[in-house]
Amino acid sequence: MFNYLINLFFPKVCVGCHTLLLSGETILCTRCRHELPLTQYHLNPKNEAVKKFYGRIDMQHASAFLYFNKKGIVQELIHNLKYKGHEEIGTFLGNWYAEDLKELRLKIPFDVIIPVPLHPKKLKKRGYNQVTTFGTTLSKSLAIPFDPGLLYRKKYSKTQSKKNLLGRSESIENIFDVKFSNENHNKHFLIVDDVLTTGATLEACSRALQKIPGAKISIVCMAMANS
Repeated sequence: MFNYLINLFFPKVCVGCHTLLLSGETILCTRCRHELPLTQYHLNPKNEAVKKFYGRIDMQHASAFLYFNKKGIVQELIHNLKYKGHEEIGTFLGNWYAEDLKELRLKIPFDVIIPVPLHPKKLKKRGYNQVTTFGTTLSKSLAIPFDPGLLYRKKYSKTQSKKNLLGRSESIENIFDVKFSNENHNKHFLIVDDVLTTGATLEACSRALQKIPGAKISIVCMAMANS
């Protein structure tokens, strides 16, 4: 009865087109789900996400679930997840992408899922890390431990969204570090993030994790900017 009243006075709408969701629909309506631009990168070991890191980081695997286009459905999803407190979107995308990654999991034995961390100051301001629910959902579905404390951000920086690769690389150099023990040696770390753009932040995270002896790196993102 309580849920009925909540839905009556505060009906749930599709994040993509803002129409009322029908019974059985969550986050997106059926039409918007069918319009999501899936990359299928997990099927291609030489995909565009992998190419982002050629000559920069020794990457075992890189992929993104969706293409990110300005003013598109994916931008609406990420914006609502990142700035409007809709952490359930991370769960929604994690459950969906996990089904694609299960076969990949058999070929590439990831050991630990690592979220790109926020600085404590930004985490306190926002109240949550937007990639946490995505990462924990993948962790549960793929049976891989989730460790949000191994990699940390030691320097506070403002948004990177309007900077080019050179500007980002200069501003984020050495802002990530790791707290590790012998138990973390020779592990394959799967870094998760929201949107892959220039790759500078993920490169910096990877370099920090490579301080761990025998570390291998892979990356999975919710979306990739369609350049």
